[in-house]
Amino acid sequence: MIDFEPIYLTLKLAFTTTVILLIVGLPLAYWLAYSKIKSKVIIEAVVSLPLVLPPSVLGFYLLIAFSPENAFGKFLDNYFDIRLVFTFTGLVISSVLYSLPFMVQPAQSGFKSISKNLIDASYTLGKSKWQTVFHVLLPNMKMALLTGIVLSFAHTIGEFGVVLMVGGSIPNETKVVSIAVFDEVTAMNYHDANVYSAILLIFSFVVLLSVYSINHRFSKISPLP
Repeated sequence: MIDFEPIYLTLKLAFTTTVILLIVGLPLAYWLAYSKIKSKVIIEAVVSLPLVLPPSVLGFYLLIAFSPENAFGKFLDNYFDIRLVFTFTGLVISSVLYSLPFMVQPAQSGFKSISKNLIDASYTLGKSKWQTVFHVLLPNMKMALLTGIVLSFAHTIGEFGVVLMVGGSIPNETKVVSIAVFDEVTAMNYHDANVYSAILLIFSFVVLLSVYSINHRFSKISPLP
């Protein structure tokens, strides 16, 4: 019989991760889009690492860093009584790092796509930098924001390597759907593995179909420059 707890944990992890990525990723994308510091290419490379780095590698280094046996993990444990290994909090932090480029890159492209004349006009009318961001930039990059949000959410849903390394497979704590599939296959329970896999497959397809449909619709109604 299918346990719905992994599905709930997966959605909870994806939602929490996406919200944090919005808060962290947008300022970072803004800085990368408009900063003229030459060394920002190093930050861009670091942010994009999860796109090419095997999840198990990132998960391994996060496991080492979060472990109470090492300096960072020991510091959190001794001074804040926080343990990140095999906890939901550890999964969230790992997921934020792993899905960061899926929020930052679309948002960065969105910021860059906005005409400098529009920004200059906002400043000329007496708008502050924050007012320009919230009333000019963000409303004019809705599709980039939507793409970042949806891709971040969907990418978190499908995580496996990082989740397995940092969270393991603890029921009601870190056992998300991707881990449930692995556990069921290991136990040779192919029926339940198929059900979990089908849920992920259908969800991922519906999400991507929705994004492409909305993008196609907006491209049709967008006025010509």
